[in-house]
Amino acid sequence: MYESDITRFIKTLREQRPHLEQAQKDGRSIWWDKPQDVDTTRRNRESRIAQRPYVYLQKP
Repeated sequence: MYESDITRFIKTLREQRPHLEQAQKDGRSIWWDKPQDVDTTRRNRESRIAQRPYVYLQKP
């Protein structure tokens, strides 16, 4: 069965550094896995100002 160079590299990397996957999960939880507040999301969406089609054009 064919195995690409990238697949072999990842397998070797996981064997050499078994803690790597948990470190990736920990890093993700710091920045991305946060509880979402529905009210804040709704207020942010409603408070957006529509951007003009060409922002560099001065208003007449």
